[in-house]
Amino acid sequence: MMSTFSSSPFAHNNSSVQKIMLQVQLAAFPALLAHILLFGYGIVIQWFLAVATALLVEFVMLKLRDRPVMPNMTDFSALITVTGLVFCIPPESPWWVIVTGCTFALVFGKHLYGGLGYNPFNPAMLGYAFLLISFPAEMTQWTLPKDLAGYTLSFWDSFNHILFGVMPNMPIDSFTGATPLSTLQTGLQQGLSSQDMLQAAYFESSWLNLTAWGWINVAFLIGGLWLLYTRTIRWQFPVGFLGTLAFMAWLFHMINPALYAPISFHLLFGGTMLAAFFIITDPVSSSTTPMGRLIYAAGIGILVYVIRNWGAFPDGIAFAILLMNIAVPMIDRYTQPRVVGHIR
Repeated sequence: MMSTFSSSPFAHNNSSVQKIMLQVQLAAFPALLAHILLFGYGIVIQWFLAVATALLVEFVMLKLRDRPVMPNMTDFSALITVTGLVFCIPPESPWWVIVTGCTFALVFGKHLYGGLGYNPFNPAMLGYAFLLISFPAEMTQWTLPKDLAGYTLSFWDSFNHILFGVMPNMPIDSFTGATPLSTLQTGLQQGLSSQDMLQAAYFESSWLNLTAWGWINVAFLIGGLWLLYTRTIRWQFPVGFLGTLAFMAWLFHMINPALYAPISFHLLFGGTMLAAFFIITDPVSSSTTPMGRLIYAAGIGILVYVIRNWGAFPDGIAFAILLMNIAVPMIDRYTQPRVVGHIR
């Protein structure tokens, strides 16, 4: 009688890095479409610049590291990194902003640590933090939504402005505005209450009682729910992050509603849903244990609220994620599930 021996793993789930990355990319499509409809075509041009930069940087770094080019370039991990970064920068920012950010993210956030699977920090957030610190003027000039500006730039206006610096024939305020988070922060510093600020025209709702920024967050939420349904991401990440952020917002708003914005503001403005479903879920730089994921996500939620309300930056998602990336080894060490036959 012949016996057949095989080694682990004995179960396969038909999953791969390439498949997961493509699912995440597909889930971001609703947000991309909403962004185009509400803010114009700048994000499309930035995305093509980011992809071209990623292909070039990946090729050069893999050659320098003497690693096989095609298997590593076709895992689409760089595509996810630059796509996440594109959603974080102003759509009409100069071309060199996204090129510099993508290069920094892939070189310093990925390849210098040994490539995919070895990076301790989220590469997209590392690139975004680098841009925020290095080019604050370019990173604070945001395009206003169509319902506020009255129009959006055409594709060619955006193309000429991003690549050649040609100023379009329309008010400069329509593409050099502030984000709602920074507008609220400025108003509070001037002595206005959060209720007064949220009733201003800048925060007026449009279709179905949602602002343009709210619709972007809803689009990310839809894509994120699909990622949960396909089990591409774990539920502990969005539940821990959104639950903690909502609790902090509710608590402080109850204490002083004039100084602290309500829950809806924190959930529907800024990059909240992008972070909850697409950024903090990075399987390499986040915690790997079930309890650890909850702690990691809750820590990001607390830090985001703290930085938004008492920090120098109006959002703070990038810095919150990077700070919790540092804590991941310790979180994983103390949250390992008990192994059968062992006390710990």
